[in-house]
Amino acid sequence: MIRFILLFLAIMIFTVWLFQTCFLGLVYQRVREKDMERAAKSIAECINSDHLAQTVYSYSKDDMLNISVYRIEGDQAIRVDMRQSEMEENISLTSPQGKAELYAKAKESDGVYHTHLTFGGKEIQQTLIQRLFPWMNVREGDNSIREMIRMVYVHLCYDVNGGEYMLLLHTELEPMTPLVHTLQRQFFWIFGILLVISLVFVIPMTKRTVRPLVQMNTAAKQLAAGNYEADFGEDHSYRETRDLAETLTYASAELSKTDKMQKELTANISHDLRTPLTMIRGYAEVMRDIPGENTPENLQVLIDETEHLTELVNDLMDISKLQSGVRSPMMEFFDLTSVLREVMMRYEAFTKAQGYQISLEADVNVPVFADRSMILQAVYNLVNNAINYTGADLKVTVKQTVENNVVRISVLDTGEGIPEDQIPLIWDRYYKVDKVHRSARVGTGLGLSIVKGVLQVHNANYGVNSTPGEGSVFWFELPVSAPPEQHEP
Repeated sequence: MIRFILLFLAIMIFTVWLFQTCFLGLVYQRVREKDMERAAKSIAECINSDHLAQTVYSYSKDDMLNISVYRIEGDQAIRVDMRQSEMEENISLTSPQGKAELYAKAKESDGVYHTHLTFGGKEIQQTLIQRLFPWMNVREGDNSIREMIRMVYVHLCYDVNGGEYMLLLHTELEPMTPLVHTLQRQFFWIFGILLVISLVFVIPMTKRTVRPLVQMNTAAKQLAAGNYEADFGEDHSYRETRDLAETLTYASAELSKTDKMQKELTANISHDLRTPLTMIRGYAEVMRDIPGENTPENLQVLIDETEHLTELVNDLMDISKLQSGVRSPMMEFFDLTSVLREVMMRYEAFTKAQGYQISLEADVNVPVFADRSMILQAVYNLVNNAINYTGADLKVTVKQTVENNVVRISVLDTGEGIPEDQIPLIWDRYYKVDKVHRSARVGTGLGLSIVKGVLQVHNANYGVNSTPGEGSVFWFELPVSAPPEQHEP
C-alpha cells in the first residue's frame, strides 16, 4: 500500500510538472488568443457606436493588447482608432503591404485570421511541437527573433450601412524559456519536500491504517476455521475500520448462534427420530419373537409411530421449501372463518379424549385472498403449539377480530408465558424456552417455524404477546379481501 501511495504521489507531481512546463506555452498562447477573440467581438458590436473609442481603450489597457481599427475603402485601409498597450507604446506593427496581406488572408478565412509574426514582419508557421515548446521555436543563438515574437489577430466586420472594417489586434508573447527553467527547478524542490513529508507522515499513517486490517484478516481466518471467539478489535482510530470490526464481530456472534442452534436442531431431531424408531423396532421384535403378540393393538402402535415419523419428515421438508422459496403460495379468495371452523372439527376427538377445551370466537365470516392450504397449516400449528404449552386448565382459545379492514387471528393459551428477551427466538426451529427438549403432545415441535415461513411468503404481520405466568397470545393479520363481483352479460 505504501508503494501505491508513493507511486500516486509521483504521478501527481509528474502531471503537474508536465502541464506547468511542457504545456505552459500552449496554454499561454490559447489564453491570449481567447483574449483577442473576445476583444474583437466586443469592438465589432459597437463599431458604429459612440463607445467605440472607450471600448478599444478598455481592452487595450486591461488585456495589454495593441488594437487598431481600420475602415476599408477600396484598396485603402483608413485608420479609425488605435490604442497601444502601456508596455508597447508607439510601436507599429508592420508596413501597409503587410496589413494588406493580413486583410487578404482574413478575407480568405471567412473574416478571421490569426498568426505569429516577428517584429520585423516575418510570419512564423508553428508546428505542434513548437506550440508545446515555445522556447524551441527558433534556432539556438538567434535571440533577436526568440525574444520578439508577436501574436496577431485579424477580424473583419461591417457596420449597419454595409461599410467594411478591419480590426487588427496584436501582442507580444512573453519568452517562456526563463519561466520554464524556473518552474523546473521549483518542481525539483517540491518533489524533494513532498518525498520527505511522505516518509515522515504518510508511511506511519499508512501502517496505522493497514495494521488493523491485517489483524482483522487474521481473525477472519480464525472465524473461517470455526473459532467464533476471534477478536476483531473495536478500538481502532479510524471510523471505517472501527465499523468494519464491529460488523465482523456481530457476524461472528450470529454465526456462533447459528452453529449452536444447528447443533441443538440435530440433537433434537435425533431425539424425535430415535423414540419412534426404537418403539417400532421393539414392537416388531416382540411380534416376531413372542407368539400371540401379533395383535391389532401392537400393529396400531407401529402405524401411529410410522405416521409420526412421516409427519416429522414432512414438516422438515415444508420448512426447507419455504426457506428456499421453492414452495410459493397459490393465491385464491376463500372464507377464513370457515378454515377456522375446519380446524376446530379436527380437534373434536382429541378434545373429548384428552379433556382439552378448544373454542373459537368468531362473529362474522371474513373473506381473504391467500393460499388456503398454507393458512390452514399455519392455524393448525398455532393451535398445536397452544395445546403443548397451555396451563393446567387445558384451555385454548382461537379468536377472530376485524378492524380497519384487517382480520387478526389470535391463539391464546394459559401457560407459563415467554420471557421478553426470548420472544424473538421462539420462531426458530426446535427452540425451547426452558432449554429442555421434550416431545410435543401434538405435532412435531416444528410448528412455529412453519408458521413463520407461511406468513412471510404472504407478507403478513405476525407476532406474540406474552406475560410470564399468565400465558401467550400468538397472532397474525391478513387484509380482508372479497372477490370482485361478476356481472352476467
